[in-house]
Amino acid sequence: MKKIDFKDLILFENEDYLVINKPPYLSTLDDRHEAQNILDLARTYTQDAQVCHRLDKETSGCLVIAKHQEAYRNIAIQFEDRKVSKIYHAVVEGVHEYKDVLVDRNIHATNKGIAKITKEGKPAQTIFNTLRTYYSYTLVECKPITGRLHQIRVHLAHLKSPICGDEMYGGKPLYLSALKKRFNLKKGTEELPIMQRVSLHAYAIGFEGVNGERTEVIAPYPKDFEVLVRQLEKNR
Repeated sequence: MKKIDFKDLILFENEDYLVINKPPYLSTLDDRHEAQNILDLARTYTQDAQVCHRLDKETSGCLVIAKHQEAYRNIAIQFEDRKVSKIYHAVVEGVHEYKDVLVDRNIHATNKGIAKITKEGKPAQTIFNTLRTYYSYTLVECKPITGRLHQIRVHLAHLKSPICGDEMYGGKPLYLSALKKRFNLKKGTEELPIMQRVSLHAYAIGFEGVNGERTEVIAPYPKDFEVLVRQLEKNR
């Protein structure tokens, strides 16, 4: 991965918080397999930075970073009280018309980093709404109420609408040849998926600052997600 300039990631900043647009393939916290991670990059920008929540390595989008301990404590309480609003966008398999569909299924995280729906798991709720339907695919808005491991991915798989590219939970990669009728691949080349990761983006986040003011931030789609949606639109 090329060297990242942390300043280029910043969507919002005040004296207490930063909200960044996390790139895909970059770990939130320390990863011994990677030279860079968000926390280390943030601390080169502001010394006492603390990451307030996590995004999966492959997931892009809104990530909140506290600049000092009081700010971290302020938002930690909001996460605990479920007062932080989060919106994700996902491209899923199949055509689905979701209108405030609530999935309320307990999730258990195994020690292998895989999440499963089970009665013995921790409570987990997500609300789903359809944003746009395409031929065989749907762009879905996901609002997690709780914050369990792989919650959105597992709940969408439960609805039989796995996220494109999410092979861990039954999703298949999305190829251009599946959208284009007259698709020609150059001889001797192998077709790659339009998006080579889980098609999930943390689109928006909202929380109260230390001063009580509400902050709402939207993260534009990264290039790969934008290209995927554009191809779906083009080949409707």
